[in-house]
Amino acid sequence: MFHRESGVFKTTYSADMALYPLPIAKWTVAVLALIFVVIVPLTVHEYYLSILNLIFIAIVGALGLNILVGYTGQISIGHAAFMSVGAYTAANLAVRLDLPFWITLPAGGLMAAAIGVIVGMPSLRIKGLYLAIATLAGQLIIEWTINHVPAISGGAQASIQVDRPSLFGFSFNTQGSLYFFLLFFAVVAIVATLNLVRSRIGRAFVAVRDQDIAAEIIGIDIYRYKLLAFAISSFYAGVCGVLYTYYFGIANYEQFQLIVSIDYLAMIIIGGLGSVLGSILGAIFVTLLPIVIRILMENVGSLFFTTAEMANVISGLRLGAFGGLIIFFLIVEPEGLNRLWRNIRSYFRVWPFSY
Repeated sequence: MFHRESGVFKTTYSADMALYPLPIAKWTVAVLALIFVVIVPLTVHEYYLSILNLIFIAIVGALGLNILVGYTGQISIGHAAFMSVGAYTAANLAVRLDLPFWITLPAGGLMAAAIGVIVGMPSLRIKGLYLAIATLAGQLIIEWTINHVPAISGGAQASIQVDRPSLFGFSFNTQGSLYFFLLFFAVVAIVATLNLVRSRIGRAFVAVRDQDIAAEIIGIDIYRYKLLAFAISSFYAGVCGVLYTYYFGIANYEQFQLIVSIDYLAMIIIGGLGSVLGSILGAIFVTLLPIVIRILMENVGSLFFTTAEMANVISGLRLGAFGGLIIFFLIVEPEGLNRLWRNIRSYFRVWPFSY
């Protein structure tokens, strides 16, 4: 029978807290590993590999934002700013000091975490809409700083060219090699997040989210955990920015503007707040949506719009689709795509019975 718990007995606390408590879960992970590590790289065209690469990068950033917003309840509209901090930190270290990616990548994450703690300090006193405005101010301040400090941005164009990462003389300079490079970090981010939310720190985050006053009464240092959530989320964002930089071969502030922060908020809202699987589903959905819209408009839109009008129409339709989908999921299914998957899983868990 599919996904049955009957016959699976947990006799220890470690078994109850296992990452994959059911045999079907372990087999599912093994099958997914076979598909993504062996089958996909050998059979999928480079164009589709490039889309998967963008999804892997988006998963890292979405997981980081969901730790802050979904698990800790701290609203942030400055996620892209922390991505830019990581990107420019890694770019400067790689270009000026010629450091390898296995040093620049954690360095970018740590620098973003440090800035995230500073931006998150207002969360000690304010929350809700006021905290959102504070993080928005952090986004604008970081953007301005990058654009007006040549020592950071590299000059008037605010762009720094970066060579593709290499390891033991092998350069990740094709979509196929970058696929394995980015898949590795996406898997590490997923496993790290799954373990984090099951830990003492993750349970403290959820307590702060659900009722911070009650959490403080039972002995949780809410100020410490709020800042820790900002630091961890910003670290993920910084790593995500570094991956973007190595993937595109350039660090540019236009890749990390306010609209990118909105995109990542859309990912976790559509995918499902407070869910690792929701972050993955949201990253896939939001990454594929503009591509699907562009393909549809190229095939159908030419009947109604000229070529010159097409770019503006596609851009406006993309923003409208994001806004409409966020409103739709907030009203119809606040728990996002993750909830839809749970409903399907619950159906098969009791099938063929109706209870």
